[in-house]
Amino acid sequence: MRWLAHIAVNAVLLLALAGYFESIYLSGIGAAFVASFLLSLLNTFVKPLLILLTLPVTVLTFGLFLFVVNAMTLALTAWLMGSSFQIGSFSTALFASLAISLFHVVIDSLKKEK
Repeated sequence: MRWLAHIAVNAVLLLALAGYFESIYLSGIGAAFVASFLLSLLNTFVKPLLILLTLPVTVLTFGLFLFVVNAMTLALTAWLMGSSFQIGSFSTALFASLAISLFHVVIDSLKKEK
């Protein structure tokens, strides 16, 4: 059940980011849910492999390179979605993944306070 809630929250976040950034395009709510589901699958299966491959750079940057890995998974999601979800540049993907991560930190801290 938490996984479905996480997908719903990510879908709302993607819609909000598409409204905020001009270079992010989402064709609708359905595309946001599909993109969120696909991002969840990529985070489960592809992201650990990316983290393993980029481990030396991640250690050298004291973990900050993980933001780049998050941006890569978001950009990969946009690439797999085709024309229904587009991100204009990698820097936009980086800022969007940073915003998503920051929002999830806030949500997690609010859940712990209850």
